[in-house]
Amino acid sequence: MLDFVCLSNVVAPLNRWKAASHKLCGLLVLGLVGLSGLAHSSTVAVGTCTNLPFYPTIQLAVNSVPPGTVIKICPGIYPEQVMITKNLTLAGVSSNGAVGPAGSGPNNPTVVSPAGGVVTNAGDLFDGSPIAAQIVVATPTGASQPIVVSISNIIVDGSNNQIAGCAPDLVGIYYQNASGTMNRVATRFQELGSGLGGCQSGLGIFAESGYGTGGTSVVTIANSSVHDYQKNGITVDGSGTTASVQLNYVVGQGATPVIAQNGIQVSDGATGTISNNTVTDDVYVNAPGGPFFSATGILLYDSGGSSAKAVVVSGNTVSNAQGAIVTFGDSFGTADYNSVTSNKITTSPAAGPFFIDGIDLCSNNNTARSNTVFNSSGAGVHIDSQCTESTGPSGSGTTVASNTVNEACAGVLTGTGSGNSLSNNSAYNVLQIVQSGDSCPSGSGSAKKRNVRLVPHPLHR
Repeated sequence: MLDFVCLSNVVAPLNRWKAASHKLCGLLVLGLVGLSGLAHSSTVAVGTCTNLPFYPTIQLAVNSVPPGTVIKICPGIYPEQVMITKNLTLAGVSSNGAVGPAGSGPNNPTVVSPAGGVVTNAGDLFDGSPIAAQIVVATPTGASQPIVVSISNIIVDGSNNQIAGCAPDLVGIYYQNASGTMNRVATRFQELGSGLGGCQSGLGIFAESGYGTGGTSVVTIANSSVHDYQKNGITVDGSGTTASVQLNYVVGQGATPVIAQNGIQVSDGATGTISNNTVTDDVYVNAPGGPFFSATGILLYDSGGSSAKAVVVSGNTVSNAQGAIVTFGDSFGTADYNSVTSNKITTSPAAGPFFIDGIDLCSNNNTARSNTVFNSSGAGVHIDSQCTESTGPSGSGTTVASNTVNEACAGVLTGTGSGNSLSNNSAYNVLQIVQSGDSCPSGSGSAKKRNVRLVPHPLHR
């Protein structure tokens, strides 16, 4: 005789086979057939908003389905940390007001912290430090090629994470040695609790590969909202990483004396394109006496280094930023051969008693072309010779052409390097169109302003 089983007790329920007031039971053999079909469907759901086979949680769906499955995630709150180690697509389903009456719940899927807070579920490739990521996409060790995962139409909210110290690092979405697309996602409140605001933690989106693992990562981050992060909005890191970061809206805390934020950071040998993003409100208020650090809108830190690895920064709008667009090389590497073109920039008046450049090229062999810089307390464009890269001093071999600067201490500061090319730049309401050296001309700006080498403060330094 066949045994009966209650489907409500089966881990993976059948396609909407349930009753409102009683448990739907069936033959065990029927239940097994249903579960087999669910596990091998090419498209499944999390939640009951579709006619697809469904699972109650995102992680259970991820664990149960074969590679290549599309997982549609219904509107709702998902208090979980998700680990993905196979090729998948996660696509949020928006109700657009069609599911439930007004006020009955979110009209989009939102991943939030579990009731007990987030816990360590990954290690940073740079130094092995612990990471607590809300969504981890990681290629298994020893795999012949990176997994590919697409995530779209999902909010990741870091509120109530309950991290009690500076570790583990809190991350919204973390791609490790993995490829894929993040499109129309939102990350928010990747911030630690009271008294921990100065911890170098709290990243909205983090893509990382390389660092001796042999791993690679090719990612696209597009059309997304990134805000209320603690350290960085979007971070692209490591020599194996290539990224297209485009059409995102990245918003920092505004002027703060607590932490030097970076809206978008490309670092440690990563490459790609940063295009048509809106980046705003990244300003660090330095305490008197130093050391003096700078927040940045877009930071290229030890990335670039050759024409083959150049980073292209184009068409972005960067406003209320301390260092709006900065290339910076240090003793660990170079930020050479990068291209900064057709961006619109304003710097922040809250940056403190310092001259702040609109575009600061503290490396070599870069190009700044067709940018527009307004209201800079420093130069519009600075060929900065105050950095020492692993290959030597910065400030040489750079092209500055066809830029427009309105209101700055100088249109272009040329540094003290060699082999630089300036052509067709326009400057209005400045003391000097072109000024040699690394200092603004005497008498510019407020008497309280002074020339100080503000050092960007990226993740991992």
